[in-house]
Amino acid sequence: MTTRVPLSITTEMVRTLAINESVCVRPVLRRVTDRATGNSTTVAIACGSTRESRCPTCAKKARWLRMTQCAEGWHRDDEPEEPDLEETEQDDEEQLEDDDDQDDDSEDTANEEQRRVRSTRRRRDVSDLPRVPIQNHTVGRTFTAPSGVKYRPSMFVTLTLPSYGKVIPGRGVPVHPGRYDYRRAALDALHFPKLVDRWVQNLRRGAGYKVQHFSCVEPQRRLAPHLHTALRGAIPRQIVKAVTKGTYLHLWWPPFDQAVYVDRLPIWDREHECYRDPDTGLPLPTWRQALDRLDADQHAAPVHAMRFGSQVDIKGIDGGSPDADRAVRYLTKYLTKAVTETYTDPEGEHVDPAYEAHIDRMHDELAYLPCSPECANWLRYKVQPKNPGPGLIPGYCASKAHDREHLGLGGRRVLVSRKWSGKTLTQHRADRAAVVRQVLQAAGVDAPEADRLSVDVLHEDGQPRFVWDDIPVTGADYTEVLVASVMERRRWRAQYDTAKQATHERNGPPVDNRSATTTPTAPSAA
Repeated sequence: MTTRVPLSITTEMVRTLAINESVCVRPVLRRVTDRATGNSTTVAIACGSTRESRCPTCAKKARWLRMTQCAEGWHRDDEPEEPDLEETEQDDEEQLEDDDDQDDDSEDTANEEQRRVRSTRRRRDVSDLPRVPIQNHTVGRTFTAPSGVKYRPSMFVTLTLPSYGKVIPGRGVPVHPGRYDYRRAALDALHFPKLVDRWVQNLRRGAGYKVQHFSCVEPQRRLAPHLHTALRGAIPRQIVKAVTKGTYLHLWWPPFDQAVYVDRLPIWDREHECYRDPDTGLPLPTWRQALDRLDADQHAAPVHAMRFGSQVDIKGIDGGSPDADRAVRYLTKYLTKAVTETYTDPEGEHVDPAYEAHIDRMHDELAYLPCSPECANWLRYKVQPKNPGPGLIPGYCASKAHDREHLGLGGRRVLVSRKWSGKTLTQHRADRAAVVRQVLQAAGVDAPEADRLSVDVLHEDGQPRFVWDDIPVTGADYTEVLVASVMERRRWRAQYDTAKQATHERNGPPVDNRSATTTPTAPSAA
């Protein structure tokens, strides 16, 4: 696998070469052993990062994959099949909201068969939502122009959050940092996906069919999340605006406005598997008990309420048009960047101290806010988190939402409906590889397949036939592995180009069934 590299070649030179050749710069060596023959094979496995600052190559491929997914589902004129649920649950990049209607103010309990319903009454200060009977289809209407041409338009919508204080235009920095509502901004960022799910549910009720969406959550320059969403089908603009204006989210959680444990921590009781007060030794209320107490309080109010801002941008998009291609690229533009990387200099040469201070204040506000029922920060407010365990410390929740680079957006940045394209990301990856493999096989080239080294292949005794162990690539081996990967990539590219040319000469120009937003990729042993 390795290739000797001249001493005059530096690591940075090899890394730049790898990026230019679309090779992963953070590979892992995987040694795969066939238990039947005893033969071992070592291959370089791509890291698969979606962050450009970590691996530009893998992040670019991940964005291409999302672009393919978006384009395939946006302007469909037939009903896609629902992906297999078991396979979908394993696809941890996909957020699939429930199509079922839910009460306006409901919270799941530990028992998934039950729901805690606070109130089905809508707020008096919020406009009514449009509602029509929902038809069981996901494809939008077909329109006929006076010329007789039929077309099926879709939509591109952008939603924002309200203001938390005046900011300097073009910089996103608060004019008066002391007056900026960082707490509300942090809570809105933590629970923004919930508000989006509620908006989609309400939109389906107003549009009259099961609207499917492909949405990307991105930060504005002021660090507040906003939503770019592709909607299948054309919905009257007044309906979209009315739904946006009438959508809100109430968070029915135990209060967390007063910290109880600041200089001391609750103690974990190993025998009873609970946290106890360090002074009295009494067990802290469990998550269920805290919710029961909230239910019993007739004067209780939601700990947080959030709505969208007044700005709603709506565009109609025709499938196959240049606008559709540009919209797909714009929709996925910042998926490869962390929240704090979006509007900062990646090289660190041009640093805005005021903007960095704005990021720090937002990060400080997120440190002790609970991000979920399982968050360790609940201990700070004298509540045991859901499903507690030993070692929980307030301020050290494992969720990415509390990290400085995420600033509350610790979940998935892409929210996709279940029936968007009828495929999971895994199936989209397989489609891309199949196109390349078909071209190679048509020219008589044996394309390497990942399943030859899969542990899913069983031996006669029922055990995995192939076993592997990963070997981290460090030190001097790094440059050798990258150079070998570059050479392998070039060989695959030459095989692919030769095979495509042979197919073209034999059968004419091949029909590429991929989206125009994607580019060919070489087959990979991974």
